[in-house]
Amino acid sequence: MLSLFKKPRIVGGVHAEPHKSATATKAIITHFPLPKKLYIPLQQHVGKPAEPLIRVGDHVLKGQLLAYSQGVISAPVHAPSSGLILDVNDYPAPHPSALPIRMIVLETDGKDEWITTQPMDDPFQSSAEIISLRVGAAGIVGLGGATFPTAVKLNMGRENHIDTLIINGAECEPYLSCDDRLMQERADQIIDGVRLMLHGMETDNAVVAIEDNKPQAFLAMHTAALPYSFIKVIQIPTRYPMGWDRQLIRYVTGKEVPAGCRSSEIGVTIHNVGTAHAVHHAIRYGRPLLGRVITVAGGAVKKPMNVEVPLGTLISELFDFCGVEIEKTARIVMGGPMMGESLPHTGLPTVKATSGILALTQDELKDTEEQPCIRCASCLSVCPAGLRPFDMANNIRINQLDAAVDLGLKDCISCGCCSYVCPSNIPLVQYFKYASGEVMARQQAQHKAEQTRRLMESRNARMERIAQQQRDEEIARLAAKAEREKLKSEQETVA
Repeated sequence: MLSLFKKPRIVGGVHAEPHKSATATKAIITHFPLPKKLYIPLQQHVGKPAEPLIRVGDHVLKGQLLAYSQGVISAPVHAPSSGLILDVNDYPAPHPSALPIRMIVLETDGKDEWITTQPMDDPFQSSAEIISLRVGAAGIVGLGGATFPTAVKLNMGRENHIDTLIINGAECEPYLSCDDRLMQERADQIIDGVRLMLHGMETDNAVVAIEDNKPQAFLAMHTAALPYSFIKVIQIPTRYPMGWDRQLIRYVTGKEVPAGCRSSEIGVTIHNVGTAHAVHHAIRYGRPLLGRVITVAGGAVKKPMNVEVPLGTLISELFDFCGVEIEKTARIVMGGPMMGESLPHTGLPTVKATSGILALTQDELKDTEEQPCIRCASCLSVCPAGLRPFDMANNIRINQLDAAVDLGLKDCISCGCCSYVCPSNIPLVQYFKYASGEVMARQQAQHKAEQTRRLMESRNARMERIAQQQRDEEIARLAAKAEREKLKSEQETVA
């Protein structure tokens, strides 16, 4: 096994049941029928939502800009197909809460007619800044799930003088195999995307890291990278969560990312293989990010597959295409079973972050009957962040959130390893997600209170300045009046 670091350190993690065989051996389905309607959220990325450019009733072409990015950390949204804009309004979000978020509803016309694109014949003759601008204009974000705008990371790479670009091909989540198939079938395009990203960051070295349970993907990527000595393709151990950026960086480079710091601060940055594939299409063909490969799997799926679909496709249409038996579906999960999110229903759209949709049966779900903690410390041994989950959970139970924060709550990545191995079925990761949300809410409330206090202090100071100015003006007026009366009195005396 190849490795750049002689003594790789793997901290924590579990050997989860892979459940990948149902989809990993099947080619990507590219003939998904075009939906009649697409529901396109304006926020499919971290940062501010995109701002619509179009109006209801407009006819748009495939690839046309629908909404522009707001601020540095944002990403534009484009039309996944041609058709008519029916609505710009609030619809349920692909989130466990299904709370409404702003979306564009596009009625497709069946023509799938493209706008005029602007390919680059030789992008390596262009500046790094031009590459970043093109990537940003294409609306590309991290397709591994983080959805951080890719152009921002390319710019940060130049600013921080990144020496190593790591391409994450681990795909350690059970069931998911979309990245595996992408590497097997489109390795040349991914490697070209890696070269373009290196050019955009002005960096010379890249490492593609693939778990050793994907030998075909490794072989395809290794072969595609052979002409380029500055791109190394390595195998890494199959262990969840090897795809976590800090775990991957530690194994590949031997470097540790300090708490509270970004990986770019130690000269390393990570992108997903799907992101590199999207960069290839954006630069070479001028095509924005309009769709992605999604794994549809689970015990309730008659025809599990990896299928390429336009963004905004409803999960219900995916399930119809894959023959999902709804009556057998006990849980719908977006993403993988470890870090994915349970969805309340199928009337939700796919987005840039949707790597998989799982229809799990009751037999595939873990027994949820919670038992008292037996203090086995299994959760401690598998935590990749080196935390003490049982102590954190105990503090959260008694509402001692500050104590949980002191124990490292903010370093928890919600990977679910602790819940996975807990013999007492304690939903540890749910405790941490709740506590993280509560801490954030308290911080926001504290920030709001602090803002209010500063505003009140500023207002009081302003009112005091106004009052003092009025007093000074009154004193000056009285002094002037007294001076006039004195002058008048002296004039009368002289007369």
